[in-house]
Amino acid sequence: MTLLEPTTLAPSTVVPSYVRDAWWSPAEGAKTQSVLDASTGAEVAKVSAEGLDLAAVVEHARTVGQASLGELTFHQRALLLKQLGQYLSGVKEELYELSASTGATKRDSMVDIDGGIGVLFTLSSKGRREMPNSQVYVDGDVEALSRDGSFSGQHIYTRIPGVACQINAFNFPVWGMLEKFAPAFIAGVPSIVKPATPTGYLTEAIVRHMLASGILPAGSLQFVSGSARDLIDHLDYRDLVGFTGSASTARALKSHPNIVHGGVRFTSETDSLNAAILGPDAVAGTPEFDAYVASVVTEMTSKAGQKCTSIRRVIVPAGMRDEVVAAVTERVAKRVSIGDPRTEGVTMGPLASIDQRGEVLSSAARLLDGGGRIVMGSLDAPDGTDPAGAFVGPLLLAFDDAESAAVHEIEAFGPVASIIEYDTLDHAVALAALGGGSLVATVATHDPEVARALVLGIAAHHGRVLMLDRDDARTSTGHGSPVPHLVHGGPGRAGGSEELGGIRSVLHHMQRTAIQGSPDMLTAITGEWHTGAAVRTGTHPFRKSLAELRVGDQVASGLRTVTLADISAFAESTGDKFYAHTDPVAAEANPFFPGIVAHGYLLLSWAAGLFVDAAPGPVLANSGLERLRFVTPVAAGDSIRVTLTAKRITPRETEEYGEVRWDAVLHNQNDEIVATYDVLTLVAKV
Repeated sequence: MTLLEPTTLAPSTVVPSYVRDAWWSPAEGAKTQSVLDASTGAEVAKVSAEGLDLAAVVEHARTVGQASLGELTFHQRALLLKQLGQYLSGVKEELYELSASTGATKRDSMVDIDGGIGVLFTLSSKGRREMPNSQVYVDGDVEALSRDGSFSGQHIYTRIPGVACQINAFNFPVWGMLEKFAPAFIAGVPSIVKPATPTGYLTEAIVRHMLASGILPAGSLQFVSGSARDLIDHLDYRDLVGFTGSASTARALKSHPNIVHGGVRFTSETDSLNAAILGPDAVAGTPEFDAYVASVVTEMTSKAGQKCTSIRRVIVPAGMRDEVVAAVTERVAKRVSIGDPRTEGVTMGPLASIDQRGEVLSSAARLLDGGGRIVMGSLDAPDGTDPAGAFVGPLLLAFDDAESAAVHEIEAFGPVASIIEYDTLDHAVALAALGGGSLVATVATHDPEVARALVLGIAAHHGRVLMLDRDDARTSTGHGSPVPHLVHGGPGRAGGSEELGGIRSVLHHMQRTAIQGSPDMLTAITGEWHTGAAVRTGTHPFRKSLAELRVGDQVASGLRTVTLADISAFAESTGDKFYAHTDPVAAEANPFFPGIVAHGYLLLSWAAGLFVDAAPGPVLANSGLERLRFVTPVAAGDSIRVTLTAKRITPRETEEYGEVRWDAVLHNQNDEIVATYDVLTLVAKV
C-alpha cells in the first residue's frame, strides 16, 4: 500500500478517513457537512462517513492491529513513540497554519500541537524507564498463599484484546487525539480516532503525517472523518471507549446497551465548572494576588476559553470582589487583542464555530437570568471583528448570591467566568464542592495552613489541584494545562474517569489479572524470577553477558563471621557511632538488639564482597539498590552469607547494555533471614 503524501486540503475537499490501512472517501453524491473557518466563515472542507463499514474497521483493529502491536514489547512501542514525536516536530509549521482556521492563535496552537507531541515524548520516556522490556507488567509484590512457598499469587497486567476508540472534542484536535493514542499504543492496543467535525480536518492532517512517517505498525491507527453513530454497536467487553465532550453526550453514550450490558469499557472527560480560590492572605499587592489575576485572564482567553480546564468560578474572600474585577479588567485591556489569529498582534481568536458561539451566548444569557450581572465585557461581538466569524469577547459575571444554582450548574464553554465571594475557608470549600466534581482547581495562597485547609477540603471533589504562590508562579505549568505525568480527569460532573497520569494511563488499556500457581509457573508467565522457582548455578552469573544470562541464574556464598573488631573498625572509618554499634550497655537496653550489633551497611558491603566476581567482564556498573529491609540483627560472633539470583533482565533498545535486577538475600549461620534487597546492575549485551 502506498500512503498519500501529507498535503493541505483544498477548500470544499471531503476530509477522507483512514481505515483498514488505506485512505477512504465516500462515494460521489454522498451527503456531506461543510466545515467553516472560525474567523471568516469561509468553507474549509466537507465531512462525510456515509457508507463506511465500521464493523470492518473494528475487526481490522482487533486482528491486524492487535497482531502487529503484539509482536512488540513495551520498550519497542515506547521507542516508536519517540521516533514519531521527532518526526512530527519537523512538520509543526504546516499544522500551525491549518490550526489558525480553527480560531487558534499561535500560542493556542502550541498548546495543542506542541503539547500533543510532548505527550509522545513523555510517555515514551516513562514507558522505557518504568516498564519492563516485555509484554507483561507485574503489579505489586507476590502474595504467599501457602506456608511452604509452593503456591503463590501475583497480579499482572496484559493488554485488552480489542480496540481503543477515542471520541474527541473540538477544542484540542491534536492534543486530544495524541494524549489518548500514546498510552494505548504503549499498551499494545490499536486505536480508532473519531474527531469532532468542526476541527477534524486538523486531526486528519496530523494523522496523515503520522502515517507518512512509516513508523506505525499496520492496523495500529485508524481515523474516521464524519459520523460514527453506530461505532459502539460493534464493540464488546474487549474494547474501550474514551470520550471527551459534553456531559449530556457522555450520558447518552453510557446508556448504550453494549456499555450497560456488554461490558465495553467507557471513560469520559466532560463538563467541569473549575474553580480558582483566592486565599485571604493574597491581598492586592502580593505576588499571589497578581499570579491569581494572571491565571484567571489566561484561562478566560487561552483557546478563547474553550478548555475543559478553564476557570469558570472565581472564588474570592468577602470584600475583595471589586479589587479582583478591576485587576482582571485592567489586564484584559492591556494584554488581550481579539481578531483573526493570522493577524499580527492578535492574542485571542474566535470560538471554533458559529454554532459554538450561539451555545456560549445562550449559556451566558442563562447565567444572567440566574442572578449574574456583567462586570466586564459584553454579549455583543467585539469591535473590528468579522461578523461572519465566531467571535465573543471575555465576559466576567458577578453573583451577589454565592450559592446561586446557576453559577454552579451552567457552563458557558468560552471566555466566560463568574465571580463570587466566600466568608470563611469552610465556605470556600463548600462553594467549590457545589460544582459537583471538577477537573481542576487553583488555590492561591502563601499561607501553608490556608493551603492545607483548602486543598484537603476540595481534593476529593477534583482530579487535580494547583497550589499557586510566589515560589512557583513563574515555573507553574498553569491551572489549565494537564501534564502527561499526572492524572487528568475528575469525579462527578467531570466524568468520573482518569486520563494520562504517566504509566497509569497505559494501564487503563490493560486488564489486571490475579494469577496463582507455583513459583516456577509464576516465573514463566511474568518473566520475573520468584522465590522458590528453579535456579541455575555453575558459571558465576557476573561472567555472563545479557545474551547469555537467564532469570534464575544464581550464586551463593559461604559464611563470613562478624567480629567486634570489625564492627568497631567500621564505626571508626565511617563515623557512624550509633550506640547500638558502640555502647554495650545501651545496646542491651534496646528491645530490638541483643547487645552490640553490626551496622546494616557493613553487612551490605560484606555481601557485595561475597557475591562479586572482581575481574573485568560483562557487568559494567552497579546502578542502584532498592527494596532494602533489615530483618534480623547480627551480633559479634554471628556469620552471614548471601544468595544472589537474577530476578529480571531488561535489555535497552538503543544501548549496548541492559539492566539486571538481582534478588539478594542475606542469611545468618542459623539460616535466618538477615536482610533482603534488590541489586541493580548494568550488563553488556554481548
